[in-house]
Amino acid sequence: MNHPATYTRRLWLAVMAAVLSLPVWGGAAVAEVGKPIEFIRVEGTQRVEDETVRAYMVVREGVTDKADLVDQSVKTLFSSGLFADVTIRREGKGLVVIVVENPIVNRVSFEGNSAINDDNLGKEASLSARQIYTRAKVQDDVERFIELYRRSGRFAVRIEPKVIQLPQNRIDLVFEISEGPTTGIRSISITGNRAFSDRELRGVILTRETRWWRIFASSDNYDPDRVAYDGELLRRFYLSKGYADFRVVASNIELTRDGKEFFVNYQLEEGALYKFGEGRVSTKLDSVDIVELEELITHEPGERYDSRKLDKTVDALVKLVGEQGYAFADVRPRARRDRDQSIVGVDYIIEEGPRVYVERININGNTRTQDDVIRRKLRLSEGDAFNKVLLSRSERNVRALGFFGAVEVTETPGTNEDQTVVDVNLREQPTGELSFGVGYSSAEDLTTQFSVAERNFLGRGQTLRLNLGLSNQVQRYSFGFTEPYFLGRDVSAGFSLFNTDTDYEYRDGLETTEQGASFSLGFPLSEDGRLSLFTSITQDSLSNNTTSAEINPSYKNTKHVFGYYYSIDKRDDVVSPTDGWNLSFGQDISGPSGDVSFLRTTGQANFFEELAEGWVFQAKLNMGIIHDYKGGSINYNDRFFRGGRDFRGFERGGLGPRDLNSGYALGSNRYITGTTQVSLPLGIPKEVGMRANAFVDFGILGETDQAPSATSQIEDEMAFRATYGLSFSWRSPFGPVRFDFARPIAKEDYDETRFFRFTIGSSF
Repeated sequence: MNHPATYTRRLWLAVMAAVLSLPVWGGAAVAEVGKPIEFIRVEGTQRVEDETVRAYMVVREGVTDKADLVDQSVKTLFSSGLFADVTIRREGKGLVVIVVENPIVNRVSFEGNSAINDDNLGKEASLSARQIYTRAKVQDDVERFIELYRRSGRFAVRIEPKVIQLPQNRIDLVFEISEGPTTGIRSISITGNRAFSDRELRGVILTRETRWWRIFASSDNYDPDRVAYDGELLRRFYLSKGYADFRVVASNIELTRDGKEFFVNYQLEEGALYKFGEGRVSTKLDSVDIVELEELITHEPGERYDSRKLDKTVDALVKLVGEQGYAFADVRPRARRDRDQSIVGVDYIIEEGPRVYVERININGNTRTQDDVIRRKLRLSEGDAFNKVLLSRSERNVRALGFFGAVEVTETPGTNEDQTVVDVNLREQPTGELSFGVGYSSAEDLTTQFSVAERNFLGRGQTLRLNLGLSNQVQRYSFGFTEPYFLGRDVSAGFSLFNTDTDYEYRDGLETTEQGASFSLGFPLSEDGRLSLFTSITQDSLSNNTTSAEINPSYKNTKHVFGYYYSIDKRDDVVSPTDGWNLSFGQDISGPSGDVSFLRTTGQANFFEELAEGWVFQAKLNMGIIHDYKGGSINYNDRFFRGGRDFRGFERGGLGPRDLNSGYALGSNRYITGTTQVSLPLGIPKEVGMRANAFVDFGILGETDQAPSATSQIEDEMAFRATYGLSFSWRSPFGPVRFDFARPIAKEDYDETRFFRFTIGSSF
């Protein structure tokens, strides 16, 4: 027989063991398990339907009650993101599910932010108005915002989300932001470099040390992506200088004790200096001439190794075999290193690559420019067969828009072996221009010019331009608009309104007026060629009260002009060309309607070649000829006036036929002018944005059709003119600035010269 005390103790132990063995769900206990569930009742819902709650649950009515099924139901309800709290308890022969719904976001706002505006933060947020609030989403948003601030150089940022409760289970979500100071770069050190100084290598990379004069730049803010890219820039630099074994061992980053700046150190391993060995081409492709291909090799044995020449050779080979019908040809340079002799021979192996198709094209970095503006410049579309030649042309076309400071088109493997993904990575730059020019000349005294232009209006690629020019003599006004893709096709359409008044009364009583409108249409004729058709209606007038009025008598004419303009562009880069050429040619005719009859022909040709790194040679030739096909004389407004920006060293209209008695230029009916110039490396970091050119401008012009009178003395010599000088341009924080200094080499006594010209503008 058991002792009563022992029996009582065993009974309590059994009861406690039974209680502790019960499962707990959402903070409530279930009395028994193992029996069928007869009902499931939902409580606490406001917006969510009861059936929706039951649908998320694993346990169902009629199934056997099991602890693991109920536990999984609690987890699935929480993971739905709809509920802040879930409790399941047993009531009789069923289950009662009590839920507390997550609130709905009424509004998301930001406080304390100035470096990054609300719109840019809102684009990174996963939560917005009318969405369901969850703590996980808020935490994700905070992490995104912190990463965005760190990329702008602010590592001390603090972000605290605050919730303001509203009626009907709604909330306002406020992110309180303490941006903190910009984290700069205290110093950049480089170790392991022997061939090049620290100063030279600092000019190669994008990251800069924090200095007071860089208040308008962001390159001195710490950006981990930029630091990583700097390593690639150093690699490209050394490979272009002959160091084929170069590598960046490490990029070490250390935060200062005060947490305000970073120390950046690049550890380099230069390796030996190499020269090129023999270059060869091998292929099994049919109907391909090996000798023709080897002529495209840009390097010779004995030359210093330069990886850029390998890239140019590969591009040239891909282009040629692609044009011969091998769109999927793959060119792989294979280096043959002789480390004992420090020689690198290169075998270019050309194979018929597998057929690959474009799976997807991603446009990245265009925060303002619309995607379709970029996609219509691409020569590849999703689903097309991949072609490296077309990919290269696409990159050039996007760069030619002039909307982006950097354009990089890359390819990555797609989801299948026969697919590739094309990424177009962009960095937008200001496309609006506010220009202001000031100058002084003996003809016009103080001159000013003001212009406003937007080359990417509303991110649609449209051009909007307004010009104002004011001086003692000339008042110019013009307004123009161009739609580059009229009616959704590769056809540009534009119009302009203009008015120019020139008043020489303070000198010799001569006044001219030109006002009217023009319309144009342009369309491509080839990959690089484009034809434009245009027409204009102009009211021209000349008021001449001078003693030489017999030369150019007063008139007021209506002029109808029709013409065309053809251009072809083979430059490697439209914005900053270093190689290639472009040519343009146009003609326009006035009449047969209107009061004026003439045929005018103009042309221009440019040639570019990179002589060495930083040294680019340019040759330019311009020509124009106009004559009256009815045998009359050309009106004053329609003649050619050279000088100023198009012939430096002379006044605008400062060279050519002139009436010595009245002193004013008569304009010419023919001209041929040219320029040769070489860009000069200044030895200063590229970030300063300063460039210099040494130039020579030259040409001849004349053959005015005005006969002299008794009161005039006309000089009209088709004599050779030339000037030489220096031109400096600077992308200053306030806008582009340009200085021109020029001296005549050859001129006539009656020509008007100008030594210095200065212009300044601004971008937005």
